[in-house]
Amino acid sequence: QVQLVESGGGLVQAGGSLSLSCAASGRTFSIYAVGWFRQAPGKEREFVAAITWCVGSTYYADSVMGRFTISRDNGENTVYLQMNRLKPEDTVVYYCAGRRWIGVPRTSNEYDYWGQGTQVTVSS
Repeated sequence: QVQLVESGGGLVQAGGSLSLSCAASGRTFSIYAVGWFRQAPGKEREFVAAITWCVGSTYYADSVMGRFTISRDNGENTVYLQMNRLKPEDTVVYYCAGRRWIGVPRTSNEYDYWGQGTQVTVSS
């Protein structure tokens, strides 16, 4: 099993920045990729970004391309999401997710491990 713990959410003004962290523990050698998803109340979880654990290949949703950067520190078993030029519509709960199998899908049901989520609020 793998445990994921997010941190770094909070309140920021529009145009500002936040950095989220996702710390992995347990059988981290089984992780192929880690993704960030976000979910607004009453809506499905939306893909934000993902990174492959070993090679570090990155993938982004069009809505965050050029504003968000995903990275990882294998030594620390941590994945980061640097969010710049934040907009009020980025206000949602962000989740970290781990996937065991090869591939980097953009649908949440294809990820095996989930963190508890962290709230990001962007004020206008």
